[in-house]
Amino acid sequence: MSQLLRFTDVKLYYDHVYALKGVSLELNEGETIALIGANGAGKSSILRAITGLQSIRQGEIVFDGKRIDRGYGPDAIVKMGIVMVPEGRRVFPYMSVKDNLLMGAFTRTDKAGIGATLEMVLGRFPRLKERYAQAAGTMSGGEQQMLVIGRALMAKPRLLLLDEPSLGIAPKLVQDIARSIVAINRDEKVSVLLVEQNSRMALRISHRTYALATGSVALSGASAALLEDERVKSLYLGGDV
Repeated sequence: MSQLLRFTDVKLYYDHVYALKGVSLELNEGETIALIGANGAGKSSILRAITGLQSIRQGEIVFDGKRIDRGYGPDAIVKMGIVMVPEGRRVFPYMSVKDNLLMGAFTRTDKAGIGATLEMVLGRFPRLKERYAQAAGTMSGGEQQMLVIGRALMAKPRLLLLDEPSLGIAPKLVQDIARSIVAINRDEKVSVLLVEQNSRMALRISHRTYALATGSVALSGASAALLEDERVKSLYLGGDV
């Protein structure tokens, strides 16, 4: 597998407070990588740095061989193929499911292919097809999470960043979303960087995992091995699928 994303010794501050203290990580084409850790460990800061929403103080971020931490705004980074689903299910509440999905394709130049992507998304999330004309704000939290993931897929990403997709969602729908992440990676060939406090779920559906503590990488390795690691069991496995 070829390397798609590389983080090298990245330091990031909010004012004078360290958020990332020299973090290094990599993600290969076709992988799902999980970031686990407590609130404030720096997981979401990594996503904000990748997308250009927060400037880094030191280090390098390279995507597909191109350094992206300098000279590229969030819009340019999206056009490169990096799309984030932020925490909090930020739908356009008064717009229909259809229009929310189509908003995800606004950067695309291959207008003829949008219909095929829309069909793929509706096949991946049948609930969205059932609620196609419904206002997004009237759907359940789990359905809105499916919608924002579907909207991100409409951009045809090469790298999908997911920030806490299971947060505040009923357990049954968490299972559905976990399965959809696996299928998106496997079937659509989209690489995934998953930030998740439900560590058990994250370890089960990812290839490799980085465990963060106070802005640094504490542990990393194959997810299947970390799932059995006593240190990980003790520190991180409070969630369940």
